[in-house]
Amino acid sequence: METICILRNIFKALRDFEESFAKMYGVCLNEAMALCCLSDGQCSSTEIAEKTGMSASHTSKVIGALEKKKLIKRILGEQDKRQMYFRLTESGRERLVWIRKEEIIIPDILSPVFKNK
Repeated sequence: METICILRNIFKALRDFEESFAKMYGVCLNEAMALCCLSDGQCSSTEIAEKTGMSASHTSKVIGALEKKKLIKRILGEQDKRQMYFRLTESGRERLVWIRKEEIIIPDILSPVFKNK
């Protein structure tokens, strides 16, 4: 039972962290992870899903939200026009720079995970 209580506290800490993160930066954690995936160039939705560990359907929702916020844009594949890639917009690059330069305060319960980072 103690393990379940610890997990409950971790989930609560993550939920609270994500809430404050989203208020500050205007993106949820999954959206921020997708932005990070695109920091080195373009990726397909499959590549974003693989890099973030999100399901394909959830990745699609995250991509849609980022497009609506004008933080990413769609690019047609050069070889295969059916293939879709995604790239950061200028606003997306600026948002990612802002997120990366800030000191993000990690909840105490999660700090051991980040000790060696």
